[in-house]
Amino acid sequence: MQRRYRLRDNEQFRRVREDGRSWSHHLLVLCALPNDLEHSRFGFSVSKRVGKAVVRNKVKRLLREATRARQSLVVPGHDLVFIARNPIGGADYREVDQAVEQLLARAGLLLA
Repeated sequence: MQRRYRLRDNEQFRRVREDGRSWSHHLLVLCALPNDLEHSRFGFSVSKRVGKAVVRNKVKRLLREATRARQSLVVPGHDLVFIARNPIGGADYREVDQAVEQLLARAGLLLA
């Protein structure tokens, strides 16, 4: 995912988490906040509760790939933060992909 499509600063993550709206799934939480850009930006948060570094990095790779595959279908102009929940450490790509799609659909962020 290109740099301009990523949230990178703690301040950006904090603002989306505090001021945005959230939707939950048993594997993930999605927080979204409109931005003033012509594209959407994505961020991923995976805490140490999910597992050791190898597991956390795997989860981040799965999340990045699931969102990259749908990036062109996401309504532009939003900052999105995906927060991993503990059960995601044992999930495969298909389950993560479905969770991302369900959350984006429930949030109304998928183009028709």
